[in-house]
Amino acid sequence: MTDDPRPAPRRALITGASLGIGEAFARRLAADGWDLVLVARDAGRLDATAAELTGRHGRRVETISADLSTDDGCATVERRLAADPPIELLVNNAGISLNTPFVRSAVQDEARLLRLNVLAVLRLTHAALGPMIERASGTVINVSSVAGFGVPMPGSTYSASKAWVTNFSESIALSVAPLGVRVMALCPGYTRTGYHERAGIDMSRTPRWMWLRADEVVDEGLRDLRKGKLVSVPSWKYKLAVAGLRHAPRRLLRGVSRDNRGRVGG
Repeated sequence: MTDDPRPAPRRALITGASLGIGEAFARRLAADGWDLVLVARDAGRLDATAAELTGRHGRRVETISADLSTDDGCATVERRLAADPPIELLVNNAGISLNTPFVRSAVQDEARLLRLNVLAVLRLTHAALGPMIERASGTVINVSSVAGFGVPMPGSTYSASKAWVTNFSESIALSVAPLGVRVMALCPGYTRTGYHERAGIDMSRTPRWMWLRADEVVDEGLRDLRKGKLVSVPSWKYKLAVAGLRHAPRRLLRGVSRDNRGRVGG
């Protein structure tokens, strides 16, 4: 009897996998031969996506219905990250924004944003890194945002949460790189995902040329990962935007901001 010469399939866990960038990651990775663990709240949509990807690409696709803004939801996914078969790539994509200025929003809603955008990223990254460090192999991609490089939406706490994700990811990346593990922050700009519509955010003032497609974001993010980048900003136009957010006078940026989701009376 001889050993099976075929390599074991690689396996990725993706949160927020039922829509948008998370779904685009699932489709791309399945096409590239990865088995998947898909996480989202909508069990029906997850199962439909899993069936489609299995039928089209022949990949094994597990699903986990979990609300990552809750302790129980995070704990469920943490257990899977610690179990076998091992997860070689974690994509922390789940996140929300609010369509209410901070001074008028409910503190419970603001706390939920922080639990999902920040605490869940921290917990799942921590859970994934232990087994990855033991194997001296593995990757975490944390989906952040260009918004985290400045304050493009005054009164919204979304950009603050994404600033944390980017800083956290880069910091942890530097600490685990010598151990054979990689962490990267993926920072897209406005992306066609249905995200804003679901949050009730009016983006009608945003010019059409500023929008990216989710598959473009994933493709460029994976290219930057192969190049060894710690922070990926897809599209030249958003690379320029990040330079502006980092270096332009704050007074100028306040004058050109078009994102009104956090403005009082906006």
